[in-house]
Order: sequence, then C-alpha cells, then structure tokens
Amino acid sequence: MNPLTLYNQTFSGRLLLGTAAYPTTEILRRSVAAAEPAMITVSLRRQSAAGHAHGQGFWDLLQEMQVPILPNTAGCQSVQEAVATAHMAREVFDTPWIKLELIGDDDTLQPDVFQIVEAAKILIDDGFYVLPYCTEDLIACRRLLDAGCRALMPWAAPIGTGLGVVHEYALRVLRERLPDTPLIIDAGLGLPSQAAQVMEWGYDAVLLNTAVSRSGNPVDMARAFSLAVASGRRAHQACPVPPREQAQASTPTVGQPFWHSAEY
Repeated sequence: MNPLTLYNQTFSGRLLLGTAAYPTTEILRRSVAAAEPAMITVSLRRQSAAGHAHGQGFWDLLQEMQVPILPNTAGCQSVQEAVATAHMAREVFDTPWIKLELIGDDDTLQPDVFQIVEAAKILIDDGFYVLPYCTEDLIACRRLLDAGCRALMPWAAPIGTGLGVVHEYALRVLRERLPDTPLIIDAGLGLPSQAAQVMEWGYDAVLLNTAVSRSGNPVDMARAFSLAVASGRRAHQACPVPPREQAQASTPTVGQPFWHSAEY
C-alpha cells in the first residue's frame, strides 16, 4: 500500500487520530498505539484551558508517543482568532502543520467556508501547511485550492454525530472532480465500516476522534478503525468489480455437467 503524501511529506498510515475526550491519558496512549496513526490532532485552546498540571502531563505524553502532531484551531470563530491560534501552535509544538477549523454554526458545527478560505490564504503565505476542515461543497473546495491548500478535509457528517456519510453523491463527485488532491474525511464517522467505505471510494485518509474516544473500548475501536482504513485503501487499489443490475454466473456453464464427464 503506497504511503500518504501531504505537502511533499510521506506518512506510513492513513488514519489520523484526535486526542480529545478519552477517559484517561493511559487509554489515550494505548489507543494511539493501537491505531498507529499518521498524525495526532491537538487543540491548543482546549489544552490551555485544562490547567497547568493536566497540560504538563498531556505534553509529556505527546513527547512519549513520538507521533507527528497536527495542531488545530478548534473553537475559533473568526479569521483573526484562527490565525493567532495557528501562530501560537507553531511556537508551542514547533511544527508548520495546522488543521484549520472555523465554525460558522454552533448547532451543526458546520465550517464557515468563506472565512476558512481567507484564513487559509493568510496562513499559507505565512509558511503553514494548512489542512482545512470544510464541507463537501465542490466550489468551496476549489476556492481553498486556489488559496494555496494542497490537501482538503471535507466532513462526512457533523462533528460527533457518528452518522457516517450523509451526502454520498457530493463526496463521490468531490473525489471524481479533484482526482489529484489528497482528500481526508474528517468528522461524522461512527463505525469502522463507514471508514472502509470512504476509503473504497478513493479517499486518501480518515481523521477520527469521537468514534474512538467515546466508544465503550477506545483501544479496540482504534485498532478496528486502523484495520478498516487499511482494508478500504487496499480494496480501492484492487479495482473492485463494478455493480450491475443483472446476475452474472461466476462459474461458466459450457457443455455438460462435470459429473457426466468420462473422467469423473
């Protein structure tokens, strides 16, 4: 299975894992080990609000796990907020990577694609590797590419819902129309089978958090998602048989049954 490539950097895995809302830091550590993710996402704003003692323990754990860190701008609602948070994250985590989040609606947590395009342009000009959290809207995604983004993170469904893919047609069209752009499904998946499905469609990776951290057994669920993502990718590369309306026998029916043969 060929590696994931983002901004000319390669990663061995195709699962990205969030680090929020795990029952304990030990379960987080074991879940990350089970998932073997390409990157782990971290919210600077949420960790800063957790207090010094918790923050230091979390930072020590990040150092111990030695997995590439993808800071995010979760909780930001303006371009200025997102840009400032990204710059602070770059200083704290010593990385140019940023998952750009700008929420436009508090109920659905839908990304504000208009502000995201503006923020993305600023951050890319400042040297960041921007992974924007966006909707499956093709035109909005094209505007993000025009702004300089070299990978996109469209949602499958609203954050934390576990609904799986809500707009299959739009996601399939997005994959078809942007064949050379790395596309990472972010948000809304609840089951490993849903992750395998989008990978079978040709998506490049999957980012998860709630589906693992709030499950009954995060460690086992992390491993299940890791296997599902790898399986879906392998199936896509194997060129699945296209669906058809009529039945087609898998065994040819030529001549007489084998038991009528003289050699039987």
